[in-house]
Amino acid sequence: MSVTVQHTPSAPAQAGSGRIGPGQALRDSMVVAKRNLLRMLRIPEVVVFGLVQPVMFVVLFAYVFGGSINIPGAGLDADAYRQFLMGGIFAQTVTFATAGASAGIAEDMQKGIIDRFRSLPMARGAVLTGRTFADLVQTALILVVLAVVAFLVGWRIHEGVLNALAAFGLLLLLGYAFTWIGALIGLSVRSPEAATSGGLVWLFPLTFISVAFVPSENMPSWLAPVAEWNPFSATVLAVRELFGNLPAGYQAPDVWPMQNPVLASALFSIVIIAIFRTLAVRKYKRATD
Repeated sequence: MSVTVQHTPSAPAQAGSGRIGPGQALRDSMVVAKRNLLRMLRIPEVVVFGLVQPVMFVVLFAYVFGGSINIPGAGLDADAYRQFLMGGIFAQTVTFATAGASAGIAEDMQKGIIDRFRSLPMARGAVLTGRTFADLVQTALILVVLAVVAFLVGWRIHEGVLNALAAFGLLLLLGYAFTWIGALIGLSVRSPEAATSGGLVWLFPLTFISVAFVPSENMPSWLAPVAEWNPFSATVLAVRELFGNLPAGYQAPDVWPMQNPVLASALFSIVIIAIFRTLAVRKYKRATD
């Protein structure tokens, strides 16, 4: 007498729905991050083109606008403007990584790669966390190259190595925060093309209505408060302070983020991560249910 044992396969949709601990979730995230980093290595033009825009901004702003913009405490000094400029260029570069995150996630959704991940026994949030980690590594590499270019045009660090490392840390924290906004955008649109446009269109007003390229004192009275409370402005002023790139006579506007830029930068970035990571993971779960 034989007994036939029937095995009931578990549904793919349930594979990732089990309870997974933080350690396993981290390992899953690192696997996804490695996959995205290897993809970047196979398509190096993505990194190369990511370098072109910030380098162009450095050269154009340094030599076209240098000496034409009045810096409080330094006047129309071209060298002072180059020092003043680089904090804004660094911050703009890390925030523009948002578009890459948006397009990459939208492409994975369109090609069905997200569905394949969904069928695996892995943490749901690992797909997005791994993608944002990979984007963070790419952003760090771009910052290194950009810093070299900045040195070539006359930018210098004046406050020591530790403060410089803290400045780069704040820049990477801001960039990581903004990649979660990009992740949410990528999950909310239907194509990589729409994700790229959606990831960029709001960044231009955010970065230009700030203290990145001109002091808020030079703006209309109704616009200056918007620039001064912009989270992007807090990071720009924080890195200028930590790099020692502020003119000797510079007086920050009398508002809390400008008077406490390092603390404000860290707090703003942490709040953005907390809000948009929650929204993105929730959106991801709904998209794959």
